[in-house]
Amino acid sequence: MSPTTAAPALEESEAALEARLDQARLPRHLAVIMDGNGRWARQRHLPRVAGHKAGVAAVRRTAETCARLGIPVLTLYAFSVENWKRPRTEVDFLMRLLREFLRRELPTLRKNRIRLGVIGRVQELPASVQRSLHEVCEATAGYDRMLLNLALNYGSRAELADAMQALAEENGRPGKPARITEQDIERHLYTAGLPDPDLVIRTSGEMRLSNFLLWQAAYAELWVTPVLWPDFQTRELLRALCDYQSRHRRFGGLAAPDSAI
Repeated sequence: MSPTTAAPALEESEAALEARLDQARLPRHLAVIMDGNGRWARQRHLPRVAGHKAGVAAVRRTAETCARLGIPVLTLYAFSVENWKRPRTEVDFLMRLLREFLRRELPTLRKNRIRLGVIGRVQELPASVQRSLHEVCEATAGYDRMLLNLALNYGSRAELADAMQALAEENGRPGKPARITEQDIERHLYTAGLPDPDLVIRTSGEMRLSNFLLWQAAYAELWVTPVLWPDFQTRELLRALCDYQSRHRRFGGLAAPDSAI
């Protein structure tokens, strides 16, 4: 199945788009590749860090809307294992911005009863960032309206390598079977216990997954928009959800005949 790119559409109000949604068919897990901060800044002749800062508002809008709609899990690709290759000044800024985001957005998380989670090699992040993450995760641990997962120092290949390492250590113990099943692998993924994403949104028009949830997104619907992440508005999110609900998901099987019950 090839990814679907959002086509230009006539402007439809947020209220009209939301009215089209079937609350019973919303994604259980929505994942977003937040791309385009640098291009957003370049188009405005601003430094790249200005784009990252502008993207924080889009995070807030998206999280609040998903919580209000009743989407149980939202995973945002915030910092990849490859992002360490960027200039040191940009990486340092991103780490400071993350700590500021956690501090400033804790009241928003509390107001919306959103629990914060994190996936990735968190132990490799700066100690100050790890402390901030731990504090906010602890402060929101009792909330059950929605889980907001931040993918930090995340890479799907790294995740699979970590899962294989854990399985190798587990299977080295006496009495453990040598045969590895899909369920065994899933138990050791960072997302263990969570539903697989039903919908993956990518902003900025790039047609690739960029090492994001490769195992989990095996049957996810893909929705790509040319809109850059800082400009990603609630209307764009609602369009993606409406398009998702218009699709027939077969998971490798055949569609049922129209006459079938």
